[in-house]
Amino acid sequence: MRQIALFALAAALAACGGQPSDAQSRTDQSSPVTDRPLETRAANAPYQPAFPGQTRAPRRTADVAFDVETVAKGLTRPWGLAFLPDGRMLVTERPGALRIIGADGSKSAPISGLPAVDARGQGGLLDVAVGPDGWIYWTYAEPREGGNGTAVARGKLAGAAMTDVAVIWRMTPTLDSDKHFGSRLAFAPDGALFVTTGERSILPGRAQAQKLDAALGKVIRIRPDGAVPLDNPLVGKAGALPEIWSYGHRNIQSAAINPATGKLWTVEHGPLGGDELNIPLAGKDYGWPTIGYGLEYSGRPVGEGITQHAGMEQPVYYWDPVIAPSGMAFYDAELFPAWKGSLFIGGLKDRDLVRLTLDGDRVVGEERLLKDVGQRIRDVRVGPDGAVHVLTDDGRLLKLVPKKAA
Repeated sequence: MRQIALFALAAALAACGGQPSDAQSRTDQSSPVTDRPLETRAANAPYQPAFPGQTRAPRRTADVAFDVETVAKGLTRPWGLAFLPDGRMLVTERPGALRIIGADGSKSAPISGLPAVDARGQGGLLDVAVGPDGWIYWTYAEPREGGNGTAVARGKLAGAAMTDVAVIWRMTPTLDSDKHFGSRLAFAPDGALFVTTGERSILPGRAQAQKLDAALGKVIRIRPDGAVPLDNPLVGKAGALPEIWSYGHRNIQSAAINPATGKLWTVEHGPLGGDELNIPLAGKDYGWPTIGYGLEYSGRPVGEGITQHAGMEQPVYYWDPVIAPSGMAFYDAELFPAWKGSLFIGGLKDRDLVRLTLDGDRVVGEERLLKDVGQRIRDVRVGPDGAVHVLTDDGRLLKLVPKKAA
């Protein structure tokens, strides 16, 4: 009982930030280099990091002045963003619509030919990606007998219609839950497609995050047609799904390929504290729900309340309090030279855009942008012009461009 009381007390110490008003141009006037951590609020969990720099990185600002332009507005619960080769954009809306957004902000009618979605809770039409083969790929909560599950489909865009539509992968088992669908897509340099999943939040799903015969709480690796690559780590292992790349994840809603290394990076939601940045390696166990740096929402420990266990991987970095991660993107363009090499992550909890300064595979600095927008950042992409594009939960598509001279 004393341990539970201590956890509850620690949970009660967390504070929430305000919601500043909107503005049109921004710059961070803080000192670019400081040893002080950016995060100063009390942690929810009384845990210590496994190694120096694993959490609470110092504030590192790039001192970049930028304007925020509204490309489009009036979208309905947008979730995923992708760029077509001609510069137009695809945006998913969770109720089930996929729209084309022109550079001028024009919105098409919903593209026809997509399958039905289960849009309850966190479900619906979710991520979208343009494959190196020119096909359009998307994830969605697929309604099924007995519940639903994450599915991946692809098709060819022909005007205002999607043709040759086929479901190339389905999460199993089917569960009746409206949460933790994961759903980010990322194409690796070798052409393989990574798909992230969640463990569906409910206890029957959570228990399967570390089981190899279930696709819940996993990173999946498939070929663009849905076939399993023969070099996947669990191919030929009895009782294991051969499409699994890594396991022991909670709910991965951020995924991107690091252009410097070609490796997949992900960020997954923790519970009350413990959002994790990982670089998932083939066949590795990332620990959920056995280990983690967060608490149950009740303030009690998760399981035995441990953060390390033999055979389980540590996150590269974690947050407590959480950022509630969504889409993310590495910046490798020339429009903002000072941001080159940065990792941007959409923040749902504090309604900001998180920018990480990296040194190889380590996080050495953190910055928070767009707090004055006052909206949850749902997706982040770098456009072909080098501008940083973000989707907000209030239905806007914004882009960050260099500040115009006065």
